[in-house]
Amino acid sequence: MRADAQANHDRLLTVAGAVIAEQGVDVSMRDIARRAGVGLATLLRHFPTREALLEALLRTSFDELTARAAEVEKTSPPQEALVLWLRDFITATTNYRGVVTAMVKAIEDPESALHTSCVAMRASGARLLTHAQAANLVRTDLDGADLFALASSLAWLSDQPGLEARAEHLFKVVLSAIMTDGAAAN
Repeated sequence: MRADAQANHDRLLTVAGAVIAEQGVDVSMRDIARRAGVGLATLLRHFPTREALLEALLRTSFDELTARAAEVEKTSPPQEALVLWLRDFITATTNYRGVVTAMVKAIEDPESALHTSCVAMRASGARLLTHAQAANLVRTDLDGADLFALASSLAWLSDQPGLEARAEHLFKVVLSAIMTDGAAAN
């Protein structure tokens, strides 16, 4: 890629990240281009669809969550690893307003640009859940899809104006419900 094209690409991602964090994933592509100081055609050359733009923004975060799961799996006891990953998941998915809905849709759509990253991330959480279940620390009637739904719900809650203050309390409530000993890990 030419240097000017790469600079536009990088600027578009930076601006898109800031705008989506402020206004949510449904922000106008034209607004993103305008704030980046480029024309809409330039934005669309780099990212032909909103989903392609989201994929470029989120892939790194989702890949980091997948790697983080492998890291905590090796360095922490199973219950702690699961809790650490859940916290990281919620933090990463609340960086951009409205991303939870896009993420859930992408998992169900193999044609989605986000599909592969989202599926890998969900599978990494499911693996941590399975290890905690094998250690008899987590309810066995949950699967990876359940964990993803619960974590997505908590992330959505954290993203709602006026409900952020309840998020930590409800995080602990959900943990106490899934842990077999009833104790929510910090």
